Amino acid sequence: MLDLIQAYENYLLHVKMASSNTVCSYIRDIRQYSDWLSRCSGTDLAEAKQEQVRDYLTFLQEQGKSGSTASRALASLKNFYAFLVSSGFVEQSPAAGDIHVQRGEKKLPQILTGKEVELLLSQPSCVDAKGYRDKAMLEVMYATGIRVSELIELNVEDVNLDLGVIKCGSSKKPRMIPLYPAALRALGTYMKDVRAAMVGDPADPALFVNVNGVRMSRQGFWKILKFYQGKAGIEKDITPHTLRHSFAVHLLENGADLGSLQELMGHSDISSTQMYTHMVNQKLKSVYEKCHPKA
Repeated sequence: MLDLIQAYENYLLHVKMASSNTVCSYIRDIRQYSDWLSRCSGTDLAEAKQEQVRDYLTFLQEQGKSGSTASRALASLKNFYAFLVSSGFVEQSPAAGDIHVQRGEKKLPQILTGKEVELLLSQPSCVDAKGYRDKAMLEVMYATGIRVSELIELNVEDVNLDLGVIKCGSSKKPRMIPLYPAALRALGTYMKDVRAAMVGDPADPALFVNVNGVRMSRQGFWKILKFYQGKAGIEKDITPHTLRHSFAVHLLENGADLGSLQELMGHSDISSTQMYTHMVNQKLKSVYEKCHPKA
């Protein structure tokens, strides 16, 4: 079974060219299902039947997993078994057909207002190396809407200060994203005057490094963000993805078209980008109901 999972992982990485986060998520779901199959019935992935897929989804929800978690697990299994069928490993997918998960009400992600963004970005004090670095990281996150994984994976060579753009994404699917002037200034100052004093190894290509001089981690940036959230007194629960969501909604509110936003966000499917249209519409409805004298 490890061979089947490894084959699928290779397919995701080298054929679909999925992001590392996507691959990890899919493989984690499949391994958890495989472990459950082995414990509960002694069955392996190639022998599983549709009834066992249904039982597994029921098991997840009985364990207190949300409908969205169970739905994601089902999507992972559907994609996995579709690969096994197309590759000739199995004849029929046990995850195909009439299998549904009750997802419940889908919550829209939280976003920051323009004033909250300005307040957050103004928190780093540019009096030492850490302050300059933090200012640059926050500005780049909001300026580009990139994922936190893409932010920490940036290398010095991915920045073109003369053109005012950064390059991110995989080598097969790179995208160029412009920086607004304030973000460009913050990043330029960090790169020219600060980074060399922070990085442990001058040959290290990492753009953003921690106080130990090595590449910043996801957890490290999360702690930085939570620190400045507290310093700003913002009560919303801010995560790195909050800045990404805010970037998207603010662009749409100011006239960006969905196609351009999809390219900037790096979405392979336009339906992922359309979620933000719904968020804008919900916000407009809320403003209407609050402000219209007849509402």
